[in-house]
Amino acid sequence: MKIAICASEAVPFAKTGGLADVCGALPLELEELGHEAIIVMPKYQSVRPSGALIKRLDEDFDVTTIGEKTRVYFLKHDMYLRAGLYGGDFGDYPDNLKRFSYFCSKVLELFSKIDLKPDIVHCNDWQTSLIPMFIKIYRDRYFPNVSKIPKSLLTIHNVSYQGLFPREAMPETGLGWEHFNLLGLEFYDKLNLLKGGIQYADIVNTVSVTHAREIQTKEFGCGMEGVLADKKGRFFGVLNGIDYKVWNPQGDPNIFKNYSSDNIEAKTVNKLKLQALCGFVQGGKVPLFGFVGRLVEQKGIDLILEVLPKLLAHGAQTIFLGKGEPKYEAALFEIVKAHPGSCFFSSNFDDILAHRIYAASDIFLMPSAFEPCGIGQMISCKYGTVPIVYKTGGLADTIIDHDLKSNKGNGFVFTSYKAPEFELACMRALELFSDEKRMKDLRKRIMRLNFSWKESAKRYVGIYEEAMRI
Repeated sequence: MKIAICASEAVPFAKTGGLADVCGALPLELEELGHEAIIVMPKYQSVRPSGALIKRLDEDFDVTTIGEKTRVYFLKHDMYLRAGLYGGDFGDYPDNLKRFSYFCSKVLELFSKIDLKPDIVHCNDWQTSLIPMFIKIYRDRYFPNVSKIPKSLLTIHNVSYQGLFPREAMPETGLGWEHFNLLGLEFYDKLNLLKGGIQYADIVNTVSVTHAREIQTKEFGCGMEGVLADKKGRFFGVLNGIDYKVWNPQGDPNIFKNYSSDNIEAKTVNKLKLQALCGFVQGGKVPLFGFVGRLVEQKGIDLILEVLPKLLAHGAQTIFLGKGEPKYEAALFEIVKAHPGSCFFSSNFDDILAHRIYAASDIFLMPSAFEPCGIGQMISCKYGTVPIVYKTGGLADTIIDHDLKSNKGNGFVFTSYKAPEFELACMRALELFSDEKRMKDLRKRIMRLNFSWKESAKRYVGIYEEAMRI
């Protein structure tokens, strides 16, 4: 099967979130499964220092290779040569509609340039949502003299980002006004690129089974619930995976000492060294809680701030790594000032420190109010760090509540999004931590779980095959 993965970002070339992880890892797994996959993305400033050998294809595109033979094509234009991918300190770039409409049209021109006849064009989020529309509306322009046009899949990584623009900007999409209607781009008298993509894509998916159900409801659908419900049997949930070549304590070069489920005791070395680095009292029997993520309301930081004083009162140590809203950063700095020996916070994202937090912590805090998929909980399991999560989206699909009596489950789950419920989950985690044997057994068990991209890639292949039958 030939698959073209179209995205606004992909690791290792450009990243703002989980979308980049998916679009960098999935093609490599598809390659290992025997399929031909390419990636098409804009050539941002960040592409240059990535270390990849990039060659000129023509005046519009450059190309490189990752894995054994997965080609990555970069669309060149001055519009992409900015510090941020989508915006800066003062908000989104005002020409984002132009930037990504241009990208969508050029993606389809690329196929004829490289003589590629893809079976599937796999689009991701609003930035590529015009592609399914162009495929069907401009079939003769982009696929002349072919009996069968490619099928399209649109993956929604976060339904709250929809590509909303004023209706007056319609000409910038390259589509006529006849497509500004309820069956096209119109959404409450505005342009909505994601809506158009959902309606024209052959199949749509999001990044977990539970989240697929959630966003068909008014509570989580962000206005797209009706459009998604109309897809009926053509809307699926596929859980993301994690790259065990990057996230594996057995060979992770960023942590203080490597370990596995067979020598779990070595995890303690990472804890002691990170405690020292943070200025904490060193001790394996002191519970250490970790957090890695954006400091925004969605990530449950309000709950954490409310419960944090009680964790510290119980003798816990806490390490926070993340950047976000100034009010949350200020609140954490105040707590660090009051508890310098038991609370540490860095607002400068540091990938090495992130790895060390996963390796050193006993408990990982991830009480997101909603989480389409989430990878932090999967990474923490691989590192033997027990996650605490709210039952939502991908968190609900990956973490099963631990029962202290039966010792089953792989984390602590709370089902009512309130501080007392979150606190109760934290106290249950502390109770488990005090039982060294049970804690060790749980660590070893969760480290052996398989959240690899290989399983996710197989599920995507099944969806591709479903699309080709339409």
